[in-house]
Formats: sequence, structure tokens, C-alpha cells
Amino acid sequence: MNVYVDYRDSRWKRYNIDFSAVANTVVGTSYRKSEVSIVLTNDKEIHKLNSKYRNIDKPTNVLSFELGDDILLGDIYISLDTVMREAKDAGISVEEHTAHMVVHGMLHLLGYDHIKDKDAIIMETKEIAILKKLGVKNPYEADFPICSDSSCCPGGRFFAWLKKLKIRKNSLEQYLVLFLLGGIASLGFAPFYMWWATILAVALAYKIIVRAADKKDSLLRDFLRVLPFSAAYAMSMFWWVLHSIYVVPELTAQFAVWTVPGLIGIGLLGGIVFAIPFVVISRICTIPAHRAILFATSWTLVLWLREWFLTGFPWNPIANITMPFPVLANSMSLWGALGLTFIIIGLIASTTEVFTNKKSKSCWFTFLVFCSLLIVGFVAGYKNVKFAQNDANISPIIRIVQPAQSAIQKATHSRAEALKNAEENIKNLILLAVAPNKPDLIIFPETSYPFVVVSGDEMPIANALNSNLIMGATTYDNAKMYNSMLVISQAGTIEKIYSKSHLVPFGEYRPLGDIIPTPGQLTAGNGPEIININLEGKNFTFVPAICYEIIFSDSLQPQGNMHIDAIINITNDTWFGKTPGAYQHLDMVRRYAIESGLPIIRANYSGISAFISSSGEVISSLPIGQVGSLDGFVWGDHDTLYRVIGRDGWMIFILIFSIGSVYILDKKRYF
Repeated sequence: MNVYVDYRDSRWKRYNIDFSAVANTVVGTSYRKSEVSIVLTNDKEIHKLNSKYRNIDKPTNVLSFELGDDILLGDIYISLDTVMREAKDAGISVEEHTAHMVVHGMLHLLGYDHIKDKDAIIMETKEIAILKKLGVKNPYEADFPICSDSSCCPGGRFFAWLKKLKIRKNSLEQYLVLFLLGGIASLGFAPFYMWWATILAVALAYKIIVRAADKKDSLLRDFLRVLPFSAAYAMSMFWWVLHSIYVVPELTAQFAVWTVPGLIGIGLLGGIVFAIPFVVISRICTIPAHRAILFATSWTLVLWLREWFLTGFPWNPIANITMPFPVLANSMSLWGALGLTFIIIGLIASTTEVFTNKKSKSCWFTFLVFCSLLIVGFVAGYKNVKFAQNDANISPIIRIVQPAQSAIQKATHSRAEALKNAEENIKNLILLAVAPNKPDLIIFPETSYPFVVVSGDEMPIANALNSNLIMGATTYDNAKMYNSMLVISQAGTIEKIYSKSHLVPFGEYRPLGDIIPTPGQLTAGNGPEIININLEGKNFTFVPAICYEIIFSDSLQPQGNMHIDAIINITNDTWFGKTPGAYQHLDMVRRYAIESGLPIIRANYSGISAFISSSGEVISSLPIGQVGSLDGFVWGDHDTLYRVIGRDGWMIFILIFSIGSVYILDKKRYF
């Protein structure tokens, strides 16, 4: 059988897939003289086809158009965007999932269908057998066997086991279960995205703590009760920070001794922070409906306070577990991660209270209030996704360079070797940046320039590339060192230097003096800026962000009414390898895009570099460890209500809303 492949989206060419072999495996020795066309496209085109021919207003993975002819079998359309998302969710490769889509589409052309259950079983059985021949595992294999109780649901086995287990209040078993739940609660974030695990774990911890609470207990006793959960939650979320110690042998030799103390410190400090909402409801509130609101409010307040402590570390707000659900995640364009976290925690607590107090009207009232907020968020999220698709203002062509050198490759042991390596690094950067097509702007990641830059220096690398550049470098001024972003003209002149203002504690400065050794001692910059550059006659206005500055809500908040095209974020995640931290950092960037309504261009030294839309969608990216460059452009910048109200404004609204809700419940006006 002849198979004709039409590459409508050039990204497909990255994948080594023998479409002819897959299609011919389906038909075997039959249909030798037949023909089939496979069109490799994207969500945009397949969305139009799905809407036109199936009256379904959304993209899908595969569409088959059979012609009813034994020679011309028909056309198969496959969307790379949907295939990539589904493959990531299923934990399989794009190649495997594409093979499944081809097999599925071919069977449709041969007359198979899955509308009726009986027909679906026949078709799926056929697919499984064909995919087995291709070496692809069964895509329909369930994680748990079919069963009649909740033990076959996600997390259900643990829930069923917990129901049978008699946990005595304040017993060793209770502390062990809470510790286990703390670890499970971290699985809702990237790269696992087991959102249901986070929801179940927080709900069960809430239930256990409420049941065990006693107002006669001391404050210390309340903290110790919840510490197993909160400490395990902190350690399982942040252990990857210590991975940086083992990236360079010199650092390992000096700091390896701090690994265990560091992990314990994360557990104790994080344990205290994340214990606060549970301690608050243990000591203050006994009315179930009030308790749910107070828990959500105190959890959100803790997140708000984390913006400043040790320059702040508001990593992984609960809102980030919604990233697999674009419309819900885009509700952050309305009330930010702060507000969505408030709603999710409120739903978890109020649902738990409803199950415990089914006849309580006030509990049902609280639950319905949070459900209403969730629905409002869905509406706002849907609108924001539409706004982000507006392509009225297309940015110039931008090239991201990802060197992906390991820290060991960059390390040196002598001045002569340092100079030699630096020169080789610059040559390597130039080679990576050169490509057949000339971009309007080339962006190099954080600390990519291997020499310290002083004001007035020239940058010959721009001349060599004949392009405007943005480059990360260490700068020196007035006896102080800065982590900076350089804006460089084609002539090699440094037009602008932006220096990082949110420094990393223990990595870039010493928050505790010399008590704990720190690799670097940098000076903070002056804060948010808006930079305008001229690219081939077109103005391009952007907000600069270095490394984890972008994880702070409002940290880059543009002042004034100047139009902004995008945010440019340069970073270096080499220190965290392929640990969850690298993937979670990307999600923090996606969250900021949604909140601000601004697309983001992210240049990462070792990955993940990406073009991100203002709806938080990753348009294109380079994975961790891949050396190369990525060309693209961004669009869809727009104002969001969150950008107008801001983080602090929403925190005030949440406090007023909570006080008002408790007041209404207390007065029982509607009961």
C-alpha cells in the first residue's frame, strides 16, 4: 500500500516515524494497490476540520475521512499539539502515541468504529494486537482492575485501606499516615500532575487534624501534630534544591556535608510554614462551615507571606495543579494563583465538611459558594484563552539559544584554562546562534557570557552574528557584582543593563551572614523595568526577568500605560538537572503569563527554553539537556483583571470575602 505523508507542520520532522510501516502493518498483505494520505498538522487546522465536519468546537488528536473506495482509502489528519499533550499525560513517547493514532485512523478507513460499546471493544482489541506487533504497549491498559468499589478510582486503594484502618487519635499510626499524606500531596505538581493525589491528601490530612484537635492542647502540641504532614510536604516538594550541591565536584567537596542538615532544615522550616493553616483551625474554629473558610483563608495568607520571607519563595501554589486543565488554569487571569489557591483549598475543606456534616445547611452554603467561584473562574479562563489567540501584534522573529553545557564543562582550575574555556564558550555560542535564516533578535540565557562585563565594554559577539542580542552575564560596577541581562545592538554596543533584584538566598547572597557558606555574594538590582528596543524598524517593548524573579506575583508588574509585547526571561536551571524543580519552574513561568496576559520568551541555559503564550500554553520548546536553538515569535498580549487588581488587592478582597461569609453564616440569615 502506498502511503503519502503531507507535513503541514514542520515540527513533525523532528520525530523519526515510519508512517508507511505503521499503516501497512494494519492492512497486512491486503490493499497492496491502495493509497492512503496522512496529513501531519496541528491543533489550529484540525480544530477547523472538527468544527466543520463534526460540529465540535475544539481540536482532537486524529480525524479520518474515508472515501469508500478500495484503492483510495482516504485521508488521516493528526494534530501534533494534541498528540504531544496526550503523550505527556500518559507518560509515553510522541512516536508511540502517533503510531496509535495512525492505527486508529487506518481502522476507521477500513470501516471500524467505536460509537457503540460492542463495536468499541472489537476496534480496541484490533488496535492492541496491531500495536503489539509494532512494539507499542496496550494504550487501554487500566492502572487498576475494574472493581465495584472506590478502590479502583485514582487514589482509591489508599482511601479504601484508610477506611478500614482504625487510626487512634494522636497515635504513632496517625503521625505515620500524615507523613505519608504529606509526600503524596506534592504529586499534583509538575512533572507528575497527579492533581487528584494532592486534593485527596490535603482532604484526608484536614479530616485527621480536625478530628484530633483539642482546644486544651498547647500551641506547640498543635504544631507537632501536623508537623509530619507539613514537613513531608515541604521535603518532597523542595528536595531538588540540594541537587545543586552535586553538579560540580568542587561544590560537592565543600557543601556535601550540608545535604542532610539542608534536608532537615527544609523539613523543619517548611513544616512550620505549611502547618500554620492546620494550627489555625485547630485553635480558633470549631464551627464546620466557618472552619472551611478559615482554612482556605489562612492557607492563602501563608502563600501571600511567602512572597517576602528570605526575599520570598512562593513556589508551587496549589493553583499550579490545574495546569493540565487550560481553561481552569486561565482563571488566574482573573484572580491569580492567590485567588485560585483560595478556591481550591476552600473546595477541599468545604467538601470534607459536607461529607462529615451532610445535614448542615451552613456547610452546604459554604460548599456552594466555592463552587460558584469556580464556575466564575471557568468563564474568565475561557475568555482569557480566546484573548490569548488574538494575533494582531506579532512579535519580530526571535531566536533562543540553549548551550546546555554542564556545570562541569564550564568549571576551570587555573587562569589559563579559564581563559581558554571562555573563548571556546563564546565560539560555541556563535555556532549555535548561526542558522540559515537571520532573526531580528537572538537571546542567550542567564550567565551565558563567560567574562565579567564592565560598563562601557563592547560586545564583538553581536558584530560576529550581525544581530541584536540579549545576553545573561555577570557585571561589575562600583566594586559590586550583579547578575545581569545585557541588551546589545548589532554594532556591539551595550544599550541597556538590567540587574536581577530578587536574589536566591544561600545561592546568590548570605541571608544569615557567614553562618551557612554561600557560593556567591551578589548585589540586588533596582527592581522592575520596561525596555524598548528597535528591531529592523519595529519597536519591541518587553519586561526583563532573570531566573526565579518570575515566580513572584506582581514582581515584574509594569508601571504606567506603556504597551508591552512580552516578557523575556533568561535563566539557568543547570543546577537542578532533570529533577521536578526544572519542570515546576516552567509552570511558574506559565502561571505568570496567564496572570499578566503577556507572552513569555524563556531562554534557559540547559532547558527548558520555550515560547509561551499569554494563556500559559507552551508554543514550542527545547527539552532539558538538548543543545540547539529555537526560532519563534509571540502574540496575544492583553490586559487582565488580575494585572489591574494585583496580588495585594486580591489578598484584601479574600480577607473581606471571608469575613463577610463568616458573618452571614453566623447571623444565619439564609437558614
